[in-house]
Amino acid sequence: MTLEAARGLLGPRIGTEVHLSDWVLVDQTRIDTFARATDDYQWIHVDRERAARESPWRRTIAHGFLTLALVPLLRGFTGTTPPEYPGVRTIINYGVNRVRFMNAVREGARVRGRFTLESLKDFSGGLELIELVTIEIEGEKKPACVAEVVVRLYE
Repeated sequence: MTLEAARGLLGPRIGTEVHLSDWVLVDQTRIDTFARATDDYQWIHVDRERAARESPWRRTIAHGFLTLALVPLLRGFTGTTPPEYPGVRTIINYGVNRVRFMNAVREGARVRGRFTLESLKDFSGGLELIELVTIEIEGEKKPACVAEVVVRLYE
């Protein structure tokens, strides 16, 4: 698929949900790995005993930025599977226009992403997509995170 074909395919989908991910487990191993990667060892994330005693959630919670960092995985842009847009050479996470962390992700919870295509825009060498992602927590009404992410496609 070329960028022109991607534009033709995606244009009519503006304003609609374009992807719903599988559920992803946010366990203590994932939280601890993120803490090591970012040197963020705040007790609310890594000290299970203290969190059980002192936190309002009675367990550790994921870092907000860990939740946001799951967006490429939830969107299906990671791994060795073929890209969502065959013929598109590269998919780049270009940025985030807005992000809100609305609910804590407790250790052991599962999250998934709902992606709605908000806009498409041509730029020199590619196509820019803006998607609204809502990261849901299984069994909870209030989402963990809502973010407007910017993705760029290159041929």
